Amino acid sequence: GDRAALAGTFLDGTPFDIARDRGKVVVVDFWATWCTPCRAEMPMLDGFARAHAGNVVMIGVSEDRRDAMAKVRAATAPLHYPTATLYSLTANSFGHPHILPIAYIVGKNGVLRAVVRPSGHPLTAARLRAIVAPLLK
Repeated sequence: GDRAALAGTFLDGTPFDIARDRGKVVVVDFWATWCTPCRAEMPMLDGFARAHAGNVVMIGVSEDRRDAMAKVRAATAPLHYPTATLYSLTANSFGHPHILPIAYIVGKNGVLRAVVRPSGHPLTAARLRAIVAPLLK
């Protein structure tokens, strides 16, 4: 399959490119400060990223506009995984999300393996683990 592409600059100014994350599973979570379900699952995503550090790369991508950057920074301050904004991306094969929250799971070979769309229930660590675990083998 085609290699997934995501590159740009994190909130702290660090450039990134998931092409450099080969050998790890990459989870890209699209969210926004005004999306309550998005905000609700971020602590779980943070815990998941910390529990699987070294094997899983977690990246948040905020859909917020530039004038909401203070809100974005406040929302992501407690998180240990980095966040970019949609407009700071220089490459994005996932396109513009039509629904939030939505997460893309990229395998170790850089190919998109799963898309986690909203189901009416918050994404749980168990559900995320069930998707990611086989990809870590």
